[in-house]
Amino acid sequence: MSNQTAAGDSGSPAPGGVQSVDRAVSVLEILAQRGEAGVSEVAAEIDVHKSTAFRLLGALESRGLVDQTAERGKYRLGFGIVRLAGAVTRRFDITKEGRPVCERLAEVFGETVNIAVLEEHHAINVYQALGPAAVAAQNWVGRLTPLHATSSGKAMLAHLPREQRTKLLAAAGMPKLTQRTLTAKTKLEKDLELIRESGYAVTLEEFEAGLHAMAAVIRTPDSEPLAALSASGPAYRFTEERMHELAPQLLAGAAEISNRMGQMEQLD
Repeated sequence: MSNQTAAGDSGSPAPGGVQSVDRAVSVLEILAQRGEAGVSEVAAEIDVHKSTAFRLLGALESRGLVDQTAERGKYRLGFGIVRLAGAVTRRFDITKEGRPVCERLAEVFGETVNIAVLEEHHAINVYQALGPAAVAAQNWVGRLTPLHATSSGKAMLAHLPREQRTKLLAAAGMPKLTQRTLTAKTKLEKDLELIRESGYAVTLEEFEAGLHAMAAVIRTPDSEPLAALSASGPAYRFTEERMHELAPQLLAGAAEISNRMGQMEQLD
C-alpha cells in the first residue's frame, strides 16, 4: 500500500470507531461474495494496510464470524454468522407463518392486528394487518414500543422468568405515557398475574390516549414466549367488553401461529 494509505490508517479511529465497524462489515461482504480470501486480497479490496486487514480479520475470527481454511492464509465466513442470522431468520419465519392468521383476524375484528417480538428491552412490531375499519391506522411495523404499557409487551413480560422481567424493566424504566400507564412495579406485577391466569393482556389507553389493545403470547415448542399477537383499535369502538368477547379468537390465533412455528422447527 502507499505511504498515504498507511498514514491514513495510523490516524483512523480506535477499533470501536465507526470506520472500523464499516471496514469489518466490508470484510464480511467480501468473504460472502468470494467464498474465501487472504489478508492481502482483503487489504487491497478495502484499501488498507495489510496489518489493518490482519487485525480486522483477527477480531472477526475471535468472535467466530470468520475462520481460516485448512491451508491457512485464507479466510472464510464462520459459523458465528449462522448464530446472528438465526435471530433474523426466526423473525422472517414468524412473519411468514403469522401473516394468514393476522389477515384473517384483522378481517373478523375489523381492527389492526400485529405481531411483535422482543428487541432488547422493547417490543418491536414485525408484521401488521389492517382490518376494514382501520382506514386511518398508523403503520406500527419496525416501531419500538415499551413493554410495560403495551398489550404485546405485557403478554411477553407475563410469561418471562421474574429475573428477566426485572432486568428488562430496569433497563427500560416505566415512564408514564398517559394518565392510565402503570408505573409502579407492584401494580404491574398484579396485572401480569391476571394475564397469566386469563392468557391474554388488555391495555386501556396506557400507551396512547384513545387507544385500546389486547395481546396473546406466541410460544416456542418448549412453551417459551417467542412473540405476541395483538389487536388494537380506537377506545370508542374497540371497547373492553368487545376485547373480552374476541379474546378466544385471539388466543386461538396465537396458538395456531405457535403450532405453525413448531412444525417448521421440526422440519428443520
